[in-house]
Amino acid sequence: MMLGMGPRARYWLLLACYLVYLLLGSAVFMAIEGPPEHRLREQLLGHLAAFQADHQHCLSPGKLEVLLEAVLQAQAYGVSALGNATEPENWDFASALFFAVSILTTTGYGHTALLSDGGKAFCVGFAGLGLPAGLVLVAILQQHLLRPLRYLVSWVATRYSLAPARIPWLQVSLLSLMVGTIFVLLPTLVLWHQEDRWSLLDACYFCFMSLSTIGLGDFVPGQDHHPALYWISQLALVCYLLLGLLALLLTLETVSELKEVRAVMGFFSSSISKSPEDQRGIVTQDVLALSNCPPPSASPGTGHLQSCPTESGVCPPP
Repeated sequence: MMLGMGPRARYWLLLACYLVYLLLGSAVFMAIEGPPEHRLREQLLGHLAAFQADHQHCLSPGKLEVLLEAVLQAQAYGVSALGNATEPENWDFASALFFAVSILTTTGYGHTALLSDGGKAFCVGFAGLGLPAGLVLVAILQQHLLRPLRYLVSWVATRYSLAPARIPWLQVSLLSLMVGTIFVLLPTLVLWHQEDRWSLLDACYFCFMSLSTIGLGDFVPGQDHHPALYWISQLALVCYLLLGLLALLLTLETVSELKEVRAVMGFFSSSISKSPEDQRGIVTQDVLALSNCPPPSASPGTGHLQSCPTESGVCPPP
């Protein structure tokens, strides 16, 4: 039945399925995370009630609420009331570099926020210029970075006499294996070992959220380390974000070039399919044809200029 549908109908069906998927995901999140939130809220209210009962003679509820509001407002900007003198600042150079990289990679963990209007205005201009420049850089580096992988794929295909249809899948498999090992598995194990409060799932969760540029900010490594280790962890995290995002984009670009993926995209596309002859860049062919034409000259006996027709691209004989 679905194969008999037109391209536009298939497109709207795909959009409807995506919206249903979004609504189902929202319902699952609500069902899973709702009860823990209620328990945490009850525990917090219980602690506040016990604290007020113990100190009701020296601290009024109104003053306690003012204090808590100030603490929560500072926490929203990355300033914790639980820190001490050895806690690293949010805007030293390492933290500022990490913040800049999180902006340009669109990760945006949100654990540190801008305080001044000047910083917010500069962030808009910084991201407005840096994001397009990053996309251009990735497009330029793509061919250079994939060249060694293609050499390896060609060698394996020749060595084992693989069919041509399997070569793109081999390239995708090798690249996915490299990215999964270098940017997911190894960082997960390292973070699990270095961060005392993180479980293995927490470390894997952070790596996935970072590479996918979701960056919820609930887990950020290096926050409880000594200042010297904090610098090292921040610089390592900067390199991880830059290289990991680049590797992920290269993987997605390679996957999108698969014939099967293009067939699926074409199946749900609402545009009218074009023949291969229509997709060869007509403007480029006309420009090349015109560039090969001699300059216009007067036709004998008429005095009219003779030019090359653009439809055929073939110059008439002089």
